[in-house]
Amino acid sequence: MRLLQLHSNYIVYKPVKKEISIAEEAAKEENRVEDVLVLFTAVETGDNSATAKKAIDEVHAFLQNLRVKRILIYPFAHLSSNLSKPSDALRVVKEMESYAKQKDIETYRAPFGWTKQFTLSIKGHPLAEQSRSYAPDTSKAKVPQKISEEESVSAALKAEDTLRSFWHVLQTDGSLVPIEEFKFKGHTNLRKFSQYEIKKSRAVTQMPPHVPLMKRLEIADYEPGSDPGNLRWYPKGRLIKSLLEQFVTAEMTAYGAMEVETPVMYDFNHPSLSDYLNRFPARQYLLQSEDKDLFLRFAACFGQFLMVHDTQFSYRQMPLKLYELTRYSFRREKSGEVCGLRRLRAFTMPDCHAFCTDLEQAKKEFKTRFNLCISVLGSIGLSKDDYEIALRFTKDFYEENKEFIAELAKIYGKPLLAEVWKERFFYFRLKWDANFVDNQNKAAALSTDQIDVENAKRYGITYVDEKGEKLNPLILHCSPSGAIERCVYALLEKAYRTQQKGELPMLPLWLSPTQVRLIPISDGFTEKVEEIAKKIAACCIRVDIDDRSATLQKRIREAEREWVPYVIVVGQRELESGVLAVRDREMHGKVQNINMDDLIAKITDELKGKPFKPLPLPLNLSKRPQFYG
Repeated sequence: MRLLQLHSNYIVYKPVKKEISIAEEAAKEENRVEDVLVLFTAVETGDNSATAKKAIDEVHAFLQNLRVKRILIYPFAHLSSNLSKPSDALRVVKEMESYAKQKDIETYRAPFGWTKQFTLSIKGHPLAEQSRSYAPDTSKAKVPQKISEEESVSAALKAEDTLRSFWHVLQTDGSLVPIEEFKFKGHTNLRKFSQYEIKKSRAVTQMPPHVPLMKRLEIADYEPGSDPGNLRWYPKGRLIKSLLEQFVTAEMTAYGAMEVETPVMYDFNHPSLSDYLNRFPARQYLLQSEDKDLFLRFAACFGQFLMVHDTQFSYRQMPLKLYELTRYSFRREKSGEVCGLRRLRAFTMPDCHAFCTDLEQAKKEFKTRFNLCISVLGSIGLSKDDYEIALRFTKDFYEENKEFIAELAKIYGKPLLAEVWKERFFYFRLKWDANFVDNQNKAAALSTDQIDVENAKRYGITYVDEKGEKLNPLILHCSPSGAIERCVYALLEKAYRTQQKGELPMLPLWLSPTQVRLIPISDGFTEKVEEIAKKIAACCIRVDIDDRSATLQKRIREAEREWVPYVIVVGQRELESGVLAVRDREMHGKVQNINMDDLIAKITDELKGKPFKPLPLPLNLSKRPQFYG
């Protein structure tokens, strides 16, 4: 069972639509509860009466600390991908309600099995937002674990809760303005991002818009047979993901990075690794093999650092640049924060390290990579208007490098959020990250880079300088795009935002699973349409044919629902004239008359410089399975 507990000034909710056959009877009217602990509740496979009582016992103790006597049990399936059967879930939430009332808790419960809309006002104290997880006790004797849950949480992660930050806005001229003095007029997204960062509230209370989109478009979905935050990718989603992986890797190769591959698991007790774990704010997946305690990597740092430790190089080969596309990296994020593609527990991370002789070389390389990351995001389909940048540094680094900081701000061309620390706790002195702010005003980091001043010494990495002496290099940690899954998340959230403005949502042409759809006006034209499709496909354009028996209008609507960029209805007139009536989604569905060669030239010009993969599904829609819905 997973709970998200929110101490609220009030919640207003209204049942909107029955989702399942066993949905409870409820009136479609607003309900308001004030000064209440809202329990967003996901009942998981195996949960039972004991689980329900255990959860309520802890809630009861928590209420005494808050001096609150009122709860609302709110069924909320989105907290987990390992849900129990609806009938079991309903029984468990009813048992929670009954047991809570027995303990003299004023108890309310939102109806089960409904889509509901709600408005929530959360109090501002430190205990107002809590996530909880309860597992049913399935065995009498528990297997002893060598590594405790507490031990697997790094010191850096614990420090994030207590570390004090000083927040400013860095303007394009390099000046720092305390955040309370900055006028955010014209910078709405920066204001939202700043509030999110300062509050540090990562918990999910509503389904993000990209989640139903990723399912309906058959891109990805939750995998109930795995741990939450591990997704299944359908053929269309695998295509999109693969194209992004190829593009980012090609950009890093062109930049001069050497691609390597390293293991996904490491020895928890390796001296260099165990020390580093406590300098990086992440939770680990732990496992045991024979006599070793192991953890799954959360980045490519471990493997690359151990590799470079065994590498001989001098200042002449520097900056030395290594790159790996980690499929996968693992972080055991809190269950209440795991949602859709925004925050996962298993993800694909492009990770590039540059080993530099000194700070001047590191700053020069840092600036090169800053420009490279902005270019990569732009090519993916995310402009500077789609993300905000945070620059994080120690006070002494800023004082010593004001001109360099100002250069970065000038390159970005917009005010950015600056987080300043009086002293260094993490292994870096400077870090930047680009953050997409979504439709729920939550942010997720994409591109990032850091100047690491610790790990070369920790891992015993040295290079030979001009005098023949061995020195420790500085290390830059860069992900040019951030996690590939987050790029898909950002593109879907951006598309939803476009739709809310009354425009047609779409993916960039090079990432669209189908780029051209041909619709024969009747069965008699299917053979000729297949010839047209072969000619288009031969030019590295993904084309398919809707040869299903549905009406013409329905097939056109289906193409629009799939966000197909170019839709062409083919009949006798088109075959005789050679002129195609093309619905161009980017032109708001406007129909343009264009011959095939000109259309091919137009599309190939748009795709220039981007990787290509063929259609991931059968050419004819009548031959395709339906993966979702």
